[in-house]
Amino acid sequence: MKFELPVLPYAKDALQPAISEQTLEFHHGKHLLAYINKLNELVEGTRFKGETLEAMIRSADGAIFNNASQTWNHIFYFETFSPKGGGEPKGVLAEAISKKWGSFEKFRQEFSDAAVSLFGSGWVWLVESRDRSLSIINESNAGNPLREGHIPLLTFDVWEHAYYLDVQNRRADHIKGLWNIIDWNIVAGRVIKD
Repeated sequence: MKFELPVLPYAKDALQPAISEQTLEFHHGKHLLAYINKLNELVEGTRFKGETLEAMIRSADGAIFNNASQTWNHIFYFETFSPKGGGEPKGVLAEAISKKWGSFEKFRQEFSDAAVSLFGSGWVWLVESRDRSLSIINESNAGNPLREGHIPLLTFDVWEHAYYLDVQNRRADHIKGLWNIIDWNIVAGRVIKD
């Protein structure tokens, strides 16, 4: 299986001002594409050729893991957004967030704090465990919660390339803007079903 750059489900200028068209052109069109191209090159002639990204994330190490995970993380991240996003989740996800954190606002604050305080580069995740509990997890570099058996629901990319063209080193401003473009229907669709 050869991996290809997925088409964004929205126009490149649709997420402004949270994510500019220029950032999407670089982050999706060049940065993610570089991970995909490198992964295709790395798996050629190995036991990982023909494997899914998820399988590689769970069992590969080194460069194959890094490129597979960064490919998966970025696709997951970009699929989370919508120009009509924002607001709060509803239904089962909203209930689970309120049960764990007391309110959506408390969850949002804890998630934002985790994203802002992650040292260096990486990802902050809202995950669901097999016991149906929710957690916020920080992962450095290419880290992915699939490796620990968690179900990823939401992630924010806190590598500088995700926001530097728009807000320079003001990560907190970038995080604040992302809440306005989350498509909560997509996020809720990732919750474990009964």
